[in-house]
Amino acid sequence: MSLFNREKVRLARCRVDYNNIPEHIAIIMDGNGRWAKKRALPRAAGHAAGAQLIETILEYAGNIGVKTLTAYAFSTENWNRPEDEVNALMGLFDKYLRRAFKKMMLHDVRFHLLGDIEELSPSLKSLCTQLEETTKNNKTVLFNLALNYGSRAEIAYAAACVARDAANGTIRPEDVDESAIEKYLYTAGQRDPDLIIRTSGEKRVSNFLLWQSAYSEFVFSPVLWPDFTPACLLEAISEYQKRSRRFGKV
Repeated sequence: MSLFNREKVRLARCRVDYNNIPEHIAIIMDGNGRWAKKRALPRAAGHAAGAQLIETILEYAGNIGVKTLTAYAFSTENWNRPEDEVNALMGLFDKYLRRAFKKMMLHDVRFHLLGDIEELSPSLKSLCTQLEETTKNNKTVLFNLALNYGSRAEIAYAAACVARDAANGTIRPEDVDESAIEKYLYTAGQRDPDLIIRTSGEKRVSNFLLWQSAYSEFVFSPVLWPDFTPACLLEAISEYQKRSRRFGKV
C-alpha cells in the first residue's frame, strides 16, 4: 500500500468529534535532527523537511476548525547550537516565510510572531513585521510562530512592564493581578492553548508557554516531526477529546 493510501486509511480510522475540535493547538516540533540522522542526511535536511510540513499541518488544522495554531520553531536556548546549524535555521525561516506568504493570504491566515524579535537579523525581523502587518485582517486561522521564544524570558518581560507601570503610577502595586501580567505576554488577547502536542517521544515542555499552559491538555507523540501527518494530528485530537477538562473544579 502506498504512503498516500496508508494515510487515507489512518485518517478514516480516526474517531474524532468535529464539533469538539480544540480551538488553540500548540506544537513543540521536535525530532528533525533524529529524522535526518536515521536517513544519513545532514541535520539541515531534517529542519527543511520540518519547515515544509508545517504548511500542511497549518492548512489541515484550519480546514477542520482549529482557530489558532502555535508552532515552537526556535527557542532562546537554541542559539547555543553549532553556528552553522543556527545560520542554516535562520536562512530556512526566511525562505519558509517568504514562500508561505501567498498561502497565508489564500487560506486567510493571520501571522503573529511569538518571541524577542530584536535578536533576529534585520532582514528576518523586517520580514516578520511585514507579514504581521499584511495579514492582520485575516480571520480564519491565527498562526503563531514561536521564534527566539523562551517562556521564562516572556514572563520576566511582562513583569518588568508591570513594574514600570507601577513606578509611573499607571497601576497601583496592590492592583497587580493575572490580567495585568497577561496583557504584556506575547499572546496578549489570545485564548490559552487547549492542546499542546510534543513530537518525537520526548516528555517535557522545554520552556514553552509556561504561563499559558496552566490548564492545557498535553499529548506526547512518538512520531518525529517531519513524519507527523494530518492523521497524527487527528490521533492527538482524539486523545484530547477523551479527557475531562475541569479547570480545578470537581
